[in-house]
Amino acid sequence: MSAIYPSLANKIICITGGAEGIAAAAVELFCNQGSRVIFFDISNTSAETLIAKIQSKKDLEGANSRTRIPVFFRCDVTDLASLRASAQHVLNEYGGVDVLVNSAASAGASSRVPSAEVTPESWEADMNVNLRHVFFLTQAIVPAMQRQRSGSVINMGSITWRIPASGIPIYTAAKAAIMGLTRTHAKEFGPYGIRVNSVMPGAIATERQINEVLTPEYRAEVMRNQSLQRDLMPREVASVILFLASEDSSAVTGSSYVVDGGWVSDP
Repeated sequence: MSAIYPSLANKIICITGGAEGIAAAAVELFCNQGSRVIFFDISNTSAETLIAKIQSKKDLEGANSRTRIPVFFRCDVTDLASLRASAQHVLNEYGGVDVLVNSAASAGASSRVPSAEVTPESWEADMNVNLRHVFFLTQAIVPAMQRQRSGSVINMGSITWRIPASGIPIYTAAKAAIMGLTRTHAKEFGPYGIRVNSVMPGAIATERQINEVLTPEYRAEVMRNQSLQRDLMPREVASVILFLASEDSSAVTGSSYVVDGGWVSDP
């Protein structure tokens, strides 16, 4: 059972990459709070599956359900024209955004190469999917937050650069940059009442992680490093996102919350 945050009821939440993984878990939890959730993704199939799951939950809860059904926008976040158009559509339709969760990212097979094999093309592709859109979507949404003099921006980072991981150099560089961007934006937007924080997951057992990364060898490595000797689930990261979105974290900004079961030991 997740906590209920009264401050999130009816709030407008925009989440990128929301059809799968940690972001999908966040979509579900925000919908359970009665938030008005809009999520961007490129996968129609995954989005439809998620919406059907939430609709089924709402139907089971009956007439008194607080659960809201999310709205899906198909958007390739690496296409800045599409990203900006989607952001403007949300602003026009809803009048603003209370919480922005920049979660879309990828560390797929094409990203898992040593530094010697990185090309200018692969560098650009990895940076575009893991970093560039975070800046430009924030740039598009924050002016509306500034006008209402409130808002919460939550950027999804990673512990990969803190471990540090090898074999995914551009992904780790992008995720390290997100911490710097988070701290800069916290200072820049703080005078308008806007909070900016990041969440740094460890090895989370998303469906994609299970299918593509979590081999027996990698899982053994994870357990050697984690203090908690179990798989970490997407919902556990999403719960931290909800806390940072809510008024219960009203004095928290410029921070990075590590959710890794105790893998990273340094401050």
